[in-house]
Amino acid sequence: MYRSVASATPRGGIPTDSGEYVVRLDQVPRWSDTEQRSAVGYDNEDPSYPNWYFSDPLTSSSGAENGSSSNGIVSRFPVNHEINSKIYLWRGDPWNLEVDAVVNSTNESLDEAHSSPGLHAAAGLGLAEECATLGGCRTGMAKVTNAYDLPARRVFHTVGPKYAVKYHTAAENALSHCYRSCLELLIENGLESIAMGCIYTEAKNYPREPAAHVAIRTVRRLLEKQMDKITAVVFCTSTSSDTEIYKRLLPLYFPRDKHEEEVAVSKLPADVGDENGETILDERKIRIKSLPAVTSSAPKPPVDVADLPVSDVGLTMRRNSSYLDSYLDPAFMSLIKDPDQRRKEQWEKAAQAQNNFNCAKLLGFGDLGGPPLSAAEEYSLHSRYLAKANSLNVSEIAEMKIVYRGGVDSEGRPVMVVVGAHFLLRCLDLERFVLYVVKEFEPIVQKPYTIVYLHSAASLQLQPDLGWMRRLQQILGRKHQRNLHAIYVLHPTFGLKTAIFALQLFVDSVVWKKVVYVDRLLQLFKYVPREQLSIPDFVFQHDLEVNGGKGLIVDPRTKYVYQRP
Repeated sequence: MYRSVASATPRGGIPTDSGEYVVRLDQVPRWSDTEQRSAVGYDNEDPSYPNWYFSDPLTSSSGAENGSSSNGIVSRFPVNHEINSKIYLWRGDPWNLEVDAVVNSTNESLDEAHSSPGLHAAAGLGLAEECATLGGCRTGMAKVTNAYDLPARRVFHTVGPKYAVKYHTAAENALSHCYRSCLELLIENGLESIAMGCIYTEAKNYPREPAAHVAIRTVRRLLEKQMDKITAVVFCTSTSSDTEIYKRLLPLYFPRDKHEEEVAVSKLPADVGDENGETILDERKIRIKSLPAVTSSAPKPPVDVADLPVSDVGLTMRRNSSYLDSYLDPAFMSLIKDPDQRRKEQWEKAAQAQNNFNCAKLLGFGDLGGPPLSAAEEYSLHSRYLAKANSLNVSEIAEMKIVYRGGVDSEGRPVMVVVGAHFLLRCLDLERFVLYVVKEFEPIVQKPYTIVYLHSAASLQLQPDLGWMRRLQQILGRKHQRNLHAIYVLHPTFGLKTAIFALQLFVDSVVWKKVVYVDRLLQLFKYVPREQLSIPDFVFQHDLEVNGGKGLIVDPRTKYVYQRP
């Protein structure tokens, strides 16, 4: 069925539609040999994708421009020419490549209808018959069959995950398992070269660019450990969009020189996984701390209780408690206070807050004079609200569409959308709204995330004061503050900017300085792709009214905004 391409064929030439040609590995462009571009692959060749990369105002690019390694930060993916020599990028079907193994993205049943397009037609009937004997395959795992009529020797069948923002981390790790399982199968079967298409599929709603990050970094991490056992990994793409994504992302994980390495330091996502490429939540790590060294002034070892009379046992045990205290973690012990002492401190804080001059309240921003909460108090407050939120049905708040989840931003961070015009203070139970917010935010604040606030027409509605905003921030906890990447505010007004300035001044100078003002929808789409956002119709209308409709076209069917040619 196949015949080799003549040696005069250009390197990386795409075979004909009939699929009868075999492309040898030496005809595929090697990543280390491709042309290097000063923008590290970020310049775009496809006019249909004008906003592949943009400068983030929260991330300084001065390090990249000056040739520094981003303020001295060590690269997590340093230049490795030996690893780079094993990476190839190919636009076309893997089935046409003469490699040891090709990867088939399929479903749990391994049936032909859900396999990668063109595979079974190229391999012949024997492939489907062997797949039927494997007993299926679990998500994230891989199984091997013969390649039959393909020029490859084996086919690895793997099942990619379904994507949902709520289970973003689980989907990332399952996808990472797919790529790692295929590479491990390659080594176990004594094979050395593999061609891998995009395992993630649109049918499973996995965003293509975040998935490409997972694929590339997983391959990089495994090659770092098994470099001598794998000779070639070919990333195969079937569309121009996927090709452009890989051209932009490969320099981040496989830099070819020091310049690309230095630029990648500032361009890499905040979360690039662990040593295997998997995403690990810090909260789920097991922390093992060595015992502190016992100094010469440490108490003497306890006396054996069995050697003492019964009347002295209680006294000896009380004395020995000081010996145990020397091994207790002071940070842990600081959370344990006498209840009466804790209540007294709360009274003192409340009295001090009442006596202090409340400048914010005088200016009409609400009561911001309360004492700050400790880490233990914030944790306790958040836990109580989360437990209550999980026990109640707050579906009526969800139906108001004030706060809801979007997709992911341009760097793969989950997005939470807030619609200011839907916040009807007169008919909203604020306490139930807070419970809903805590419940919705909990799954995504475990790692870096983004907030998009649509202020379009919101100035017509009453808004809560800053005292309530401060309380909400305390309830969400410090994890929310630490992992928040940015708050993109669309159509800000002077009043809103004044309120945010007051939040920076009186509430939290760190969180509220992450606000980025966006005047146009097209500008917002640079930070969060338009297909990742569900935006109400009135926001598009407001955008046209505010900006005069200059240079904009609204698609009435998709509600997408396009730039007028």
